[in-house]
Order: sequence, then C-alpha cells, then structure tokens
Amino acid sequence: MTTAPSSPAAARHLHLGLALDGAGAHPASWRRPGAAEALLDPRRLTSHARAAEAGAFGFVSLEDDFDPPRPGRPTVPFRLDATLALARLAPVTTTIGLLASASTTHTEPFHQNKNLATLDLVSGGRGAWHVTVSRTPEAAARFGRKAAAPEAELWAEADDAIDAVTRLWDSWEDDAVIRDVPTGRYLDRDKVHYVDFEGRFFSVRGPSITPRSPQGQLPIAITVGDPASLAVAARRADIAIVTPRTFADAQQARHTVRTAVAAAGRDADDVTVIVRARVGEPELRAELDAAEASSVAAHEIDLVGSAATLTDTLVHWFQNDAADGFLLLPDTVPDTLEWLTAEVTPALQALGLLPTPSLGETLRDRLGLPRPANRYATATVNATDNEVAS
Repeated sequence: MTTAPSSPAAARHLHLGLALDGAGAHPASWRRPGAAEALLDPRRLTSHARAAEAGAFGFVSLEDDFDPPRPGRPTVPFRLDATLALARLAPVTTTIGLLASASTTHTEPFHQNKNLATLDLVSGGRGAWHVTVSRTPEAAARFGRKAAAPEAELWAEADDAIDAVTRLWDSWEDDAVIRDVPTGRYLDRDKVHYVDFEGRFFSVRGPSITPRSPQGQLPIAITVGDPASLAVAARRADIAIVTPRTFADAQQARHTVRTAVAAAGRDADDVTVIVRARVGEPELRAELDAAEASSVAAHEIDLVGSAATLTDTLVHWFQNDAADGFLLLPDTVPDTLEWLTAEVTPALQALGLLPTPSLGETLRDRLGLPRPANRYATATVNATDNEVAS
C-alpha cells in the first residue's frame, strides 16, 4: 500500500490521550470496590486528571451525548456535561489538554462558541472540541424540535455549525481588550466584529460575548466513520480520530485521512490522526469478564496484554505511519490508569516519544498545530462594526 508522506521522524511525537468516561470502558468497571460510590464524587475526575497529567498523558477526554442508556453500552447510564466537567479540571491541572465532546445536532453555535471559548480561557489554552452528531430518534425526542436525520444531513449541519463557531471565535481580535481606564474604554470597538453568518442550517449575526481565547480557535477533533464525517474532517478538523481493528486498517485510515486533507487544499501534517483503542491488563480483564462479559465494538481495536506488549504495539504503529497518537479507553479508572502510568508511559518517555510539557504551552503547541490567523483582523471595519458596544 502506498501511504501519504509522513512528517520527518525527528519532528514527530506520539500524542497520548486518556478517556475518563464513567468508571472505565469495561461494562463491569463500575462494580469494582468503591467505583459506584465515586462516580458522582467531584474529587474523582480531578484525581484521575492529575494522575494522567503526572503520568505524561497529553490530554484527557470526556464524551457527551443525548442518547438514552442502551444494552451493552460500556458506561454507566448518565452523562455529565463534558465541557462543564472539564472546566472543573482546568484549575487543578497545569499542562494536560481537555478534549470535550459536544454535539452540533440539537445545540446552537452561539452557545457552543461561548462554552468552549470559556473552557480554553479558564484552562490557559488547553481546551479542544470533539465535534459529534446526535443520530437517534430518542435523542431528537428529548428536544422535540426536529426529527432524527440521515448521517449526511447531520454532518452537513455540523459543517455549518463549525463554520459559525469558528467565525464567532474570530469575532474578537487578539488585542480587542485595551482596558483604557482614562477614556473608559475596555474594548477597541473596531476590533470586535459581527460575523453575519448565513448558512443552510444556522443564521448567526454575532459577535461573541466571550473574548478571543488563548488558542484563537480550539483544536477541533472529529471521529471519522463514513464519507460524510471524513469530508467535514478534511475541511475542518485538527484532530481526526479513527477506529481501526488492525494495524493494516490503521495504516489505511491514516492514509485516507491525510489524502482527503490534502485534496481539501490543506497541509496533511496539520491534522493529527489519533487511533481510539480499548486497553487492558490481562489479569484484570479476566476478573472483569467474570463479573460481566465484555463485548468490544466491531469497529474498535482491543489491546490487551503486558505493559511491554502494549508499549511495543503503540511504538510500532506510531513509527510505521499507522497513528500519530492514541486515545486510550482504559478498562477501569483508576486501576488501568495506574498500570498505564506506572509501566507504559514511562517506557514511552524513555524512548523519547512523548512530548515534554511546559507551563504556558497551549494544546495546539503540544500537538504541533499552527495557531489560526483571525479572519477579521485585516478586514475593513464598516459602520455596522463600529456599533458594537464596549
């Protein structure tokens, strides 16, 4: 198979993320001693995020959707708001990225813009947005505004929403806040802009009421699962999450993403391809399976083995163009997390593959992603813009 050109090996780092959903990815994870009682304890997420940060993970993620519980789902039957929960982690961590899942299907771009920009502001530039869509009639019924739509329609709406949100993020220039006390001007009005977005699904005038955040625009992640999501990822994503079952599948998925990004007129190296993978230690997995058999989704890789085996697998995939990084779904948290940070991430650090975090770095910096230019910074300010109140 011919693959798209890769970044030079010397310039690449392996980007490692950890999913903090529920008590873990295994359906029996919540049955572990103390797990059920801790699920709504506010100290649980802060403890796990700190442990992941100390253990050299580059980011943590939380899923969020509007679907009801369903059989076989390896999570507890409730959802916290991912953006709000990760904002809670911002002041108790210092370098780790915070990837929040937020659907575009039953939400408004203005709210998404404000919530996610706030996450980036309170974390000092460590926020990221995992763009998702809501597919089911049950989720649609919770809102009662529209029926469930086909996949292509959902991603067309997501494309509209991303366009509107990123324009709102740009509606304040970086130096719009001037704090001119003698004249009583907090803002330079000429540097706050109406976006006047008119799309197929949304009409948004703007501007945002939230200042431009440290990253300018948060990194956008999209899970690529069909042609519609691939097309949006090729145009909009900074992070493409793929869900292969084998090494060959992963190589092909990364090649497909990079090829699509290049065809969309972008530099393929500006998109980080992350493999989503279940991980578990064999003895603990057997113990969990005895309580409740685990069924791994047909589209999901399941990496169960010793720490050395897992490390070798991650390195092999990374060095052979199958992944730029991994989003690991641990069987349990904290048990599997403790195993990973005690035995796997130190081995990756020893090989020099994990980026070294520095205070003041943004998540974009750590991922090697450019900071987007503000599309309005050089625009001619018209009379309408001058009406924006300070």
